[in-house]
Parts: sequence; C-alpha cells; structure tokens
Amino acid sequence: MGDPREPPEGTPEGGSGNEDEFRSVVFDESFVRAARIQELSARERLAGSFGKATRARVRLGPLGTVPRQALALLLLILLAFGAAVYFGLNSPKGIPARPEGSQLTVSLVALSPASAVHPVADPAHPFAALPTGYSDGTIGLNTPTGVATEHFSRVEVTKALDTVQRYLVASSLAPAALVQGATTDVRAFVTPGEQAGFDASVAQPVDDRHHALTGWVVRFDPAQVALASDTVKVVGAMRIDEADSGTLQITTDHTFVYALKPAGAPAGAPVTLETVRRELTFQFDRVDLASAQLRLVDSVVQAGPAPCTASMAGFLQPVLATAQGTAVAPPTAVDPGNHARPAWQVCGVLAGS
Repeated sequence: MGDPREPPEGTPEGGSGNEDEFRSVVFDESFVRAARIQELSARERLAGSFGKATRARVRLGPLGTVPRQALALLLLILLAFGAAVYFGLNSPKGIPARPEGSQLTVSLVALSPASAVHPVADPAHPFAALPTGYSDGTIGLNTPTGVATEHFSRVEVTKALDTVQRYLVASSLAPAALVQGATTDVRAFVTPGEQAGFDASVAQPVDDRHHALTGWVVRFDPAQVALASDTVKVVGAMRIDEADSGTLQITTDHTFVYALKPAGAPAGAPVTLETVRRELTFQFDRVDLASAQLRLVDSVVQAGPAPCTASMAGFLQPVLATAQGTAVAPPTAVDPGNHARPAWQVCGVLAGS
C-alpha cells in the first residue's frame, strides 16, 4: 500500500513530492504589499477584456499620465466651449444692428405775425425788450451736469451732452451757419448713417418731413438777411433719457432770438427780432459716443415772424420790418381738398411782440 502523502499518479518527475521542498520559498510582508492587483470593471468583464490587466494611459510630459477616455472627454468639452463662444459672438442677436439711412423727422411751423411787424426801438440794444430769463449764446443752453443713467456711465453722459452743446453752437449760434451758408461744421457731427440724408437736404432741400435743411441748422438766405448783432439770446433746457439699454437719448428745447436786418443795409437800419424755437431729439450708441457724433432723429422748428405761404425747407423766411413797419397778410385758410400742398404744413400766429 502506497504512501498516503503521494498523489495517485505517483510522484512527479524532478520532485520528491515532499512539502519540505517549498519551505525554502519565503513570501515576506513587503513582497505581498508590493504586489498590485488590478481588478477589472464589470463592463470589461462583460466585454471579455480579460487580456487587459490595466487601462491604456497617455503620458503628458510633466503632467503625468491621463487615461485616453479622460483626454477624449476633455477635448470634447473644449470643442463644445469653443463652438459656443464662436456662434455666440457671430450670432445676429449678439451684435445689435446700427441704424442706417436718415432717421430724421422734421416738422416746420411758420409763425405769422398777428399785426404789422415793427423794428426794435433801439438798434444798438436790440434785445432790451426781451423778458427775463434769456442769456447770451452758450450760457442760455443751460447744459446740465452729466449724471449716470441705468446703462450709461456719468462719463458717457457727459460726453453726449458736450457733443450736443457743440452741435447747437455750430447749428444755431455760429454766424457761418446762420447767414453765410456754411454746413461743413454741422455735418461733422452727423453719424455716417445720416450723412447721406444730410447731404441730400443740402443739395435739394424739400419740406417732405425728412429733407428740410432747416431741421438740421438755423439758416437765413444771405442774399436777403444779415445779422444786426452776432449775439444770440437763448433760453431753454436739456433732458437726459434712454431710448433703450443701448441708446442714450438727449432732448433739447430752446428758443433763440436773432437780431436781423436786410442784407447790405447800413448801420442804423431797422432791426427785426426773429424767434426760432428748436425742439430736438438726439440719440447715441457707444460707437457714436466714441466718435463724438450724434443721430438727430426728430426736429420740430417754429419760426416767426414768417409768412405762412413761404417754404422754410432751405432757409427760414423772416418778415423784416421797415422803418414804418411791415404789413403781413393774415394766415390763409387751409383747403383740405388741395393735395398740391403737403398735409403736414402748418402755420400758427406769433404771440407777443
């Protein structure tokens, strides 16, 4: 009977089958701890990936190694973020469209005198009879101090007010514009989107509510009218507002009084006071502010004494007084069936002297 410690098949070749043969092999604690066991995930076991004990990694230099799946996910996130930024910046909604073409609407109102027009009593002091409140030139504009609005800073509002003030000086107070026919200084304030409309108004002014040059600038025909004084009396105010979150709006309402005489008249000639009220609405976006230009979108002009029958699109048409005064025909009745005259042409009666 064989040794019970031997296997049934007998002792393997090259060995005695005795356990003492393996006692020389010792697995100490440090060896056991150093052994790395890589357990496969459930997905790898189901996929039959038994041949892979570890996952593939990508070495990124000093950053160490990163699994390929993580690297692919990172690249996907970066591509998605880049696409979002690109389409966001290039989307029509991300870039507000700037107004193009003339935005100006003009309303001209002639103020006919209620009686004969008489010259001022003292040509050397033509404004002596004006009521209190009028000031000389720029002072009378009463430009307010810039204050921040909801979407525009104090600096931006101050720059808009400064641009409006300089425009009013160039278009309402400067003799070059008033009686010399100059328009270059006024045009310099007009945004590129409105310059074509401005140029058309200069070349062929017409009272069609859009191309009256007197909506842009106060001007008198130099062949008929001259300034009796370079001083212009002014009273009025400005209002700050926002048309929308990206558009700053300044509304001005001023009355200007000019001392006029016939062109070529000598010193001491009869002097007539012409009153012009201008209510203007200006708008600015941040591009306009950066270029110190403005968009004039609405202009309401009242001027008198002026005949109701005269066109004021190219020049204002004051009634100049003679030494004995000048009689003016009263406002004519309006025929609503006469389509030869624009419906928006209106005339009022000038109150006061």
